[in-house]
Amino acid sequence: MFVCSCFGVTEEQVRSHADAGACTPRQIASACKAGTDCGGCVRRIQALLGRGACPRRELIDRGAPAPLTAELPEAA
Repeated sequence: MFVCSCFGVTEEQVRSHADAGACTPRQIASACKAGTDCGGCVRRIQALLGRGACPRRELIDRGAPAPLTAELPEAA
């Protein structure tokens, strides 16, 4: 199912970026542009991200360097 119709981003892609370390709608936007045009999908992205664990935040809390957004997989 599409989350962002402006850029054709699916729920699967958002979850993939989240699994790769994107923890916020802004980080998702950096990875695939979702939420950067009309903004209508930002709440859906927030819902998909939920309030669960954030791999990036966990790395930072342990003192490890956080993965860069550029390392996230590209949108298909």
